[in-house]
Amino acid sequence: MKDKLNQWLFKKHLEDDEECHLIVHKHWLVGFKFLFWPSVSFFLCLLLLGSFYASPMALGIVGIWAMLSLIWLFRNFFDYYLDAWLISSEGIVDIAWHGWFHRQSTRILYSDIQGVSYEICGITSTILRYGEISVEKVSTGNTITLDHVSQPRKVEMAIMKYMEEYMHSKNLKDSKHVQEILATVLAREVQLEEFEDDEDIDE
Repeated sequence: MKDKLNQWLFKKHLEDDEECHLIVHKHWLVGFKFLFWPSVSFFLCLLLLGSFYASPMALGIVGIWAMLSLIWLFRNFFDYYLDAWLISSEGIVDIAWHGWFHRQSTRILYSDIQGVSYEICGITSTILRYGEISVEKVSTGNTITLDHVSQPRKVEMAIMKYMEEYMHSKNLKDSKHVQEILATVLAREVQLEEFEDDEDIDE
């Protein structure tokens, strides 16, 4: 179920041949803070609806309150869940969700990453093991960050691992391409020499 949800929400941010290895969300405590009050409001409405013996108008008001609470709940869920990083086979996709009609996505290829770092600051962060992780771009020197990341050290290691795999694969492709170019040039040279030899024989 979770895989289908992730595929539905994040697949559009990836290329057709790109594979998503890891989705990095903020710590569950942030999600709890985002969802607590909307959930309380919605369940309070359900309790009121279940115990109401009042006028239809009162029931209608509570029903509208319940619908608004549900919209509030979904809005806060997406605000939490869609602020994420996609660690893919090609690089990192930083997704930010600012509301129903405002989404932002930034892509950094592994070849454009200068460094990866993390920071855990404070007693609560140390106990619950969450912190901030940052990636710096080579071309611009800009840094993208994601705060309140659960176990940022593991995320850093995962990024370094997939970046190493990408660079190794890229080097193999580049060396194979160079070999193909050299083989083509060599074949042309051999054909040219054979042609010149044939001309010498004819003379």
